[in-house]
Amino acid sequence: MSVFISFEGVDGSGKSTQIRLLLQYLDEQSVPYVFTREPGGTPIAEQIRRVLLDPANRGMSVITEALLFAAARAEHVSRTIRPALEEGKVVICDRFVDSSLVYQGVAGGLPVEFLTQINEMATGALRPHRTIVLDLAPEVALARRTGEEADRIERQSREYHQLVREGYLDLARAEPRRVKVVDASRSVEEVQKDVRRLVEEVLPRRFRGAGTRP
Repeated sequence: MSVFISFEGVDGSGKSTQIRLLLQYLDEQSVPYVFTREPGGTPIAEQIRRVLLDPANRGMSVITEALLFAAARAEHVSRTIRPALEEGKVVICDRFVDSSLVYQGVAGGLPVEFLTQINEMATGALRPHRTIVLDLAPEVALARRTGEEADRIERQSREYHQLVREGYLDLARAEPRRVKVVDASRSVEEVQKDVRRLVEEVLPRRFRGAGTRP
């Protein structure tokens, strides 16, 4: 049985750190996995990523943004995610369709029905078995990104990022079995404990508590 797990949250919520620690844990448990990210995950999708996140493209319309994300996602799913799932691996993905529903939908103003339709076409209606949302106030999240140059989306207003946060919380209320919210304002260790618990709940039984490699 393969498992697809996505991570979501406002920019600066700590996804990179928590995913890195989770991957170390999966290595210790001898769990076969593939880690990937959005936008990206294939050479073509990585090229689209550069266009999407380049601050020089600040005039990009939200509908162009949505269509580019969907195009990158179609490539990503067909060439990286589905093949890994077919091999029985655990796929850990930094962002997936929920990002489009929240960023281009809730915060960007596009109809969720439109975004759902184009992304179902792009992914073949693929959905994660579990989505972990790292929840953090935008002002705290953005303050954590000291020393890093902000990309085009990170440079959006605080109001925009607050809408993103609220969008994720609404998703969790709408789909409580799939979407789980983790309070990311706590210590790295406390957050990781919750992340591991939520991941273990959906892992195949043979991998739960498998123990470390000799």
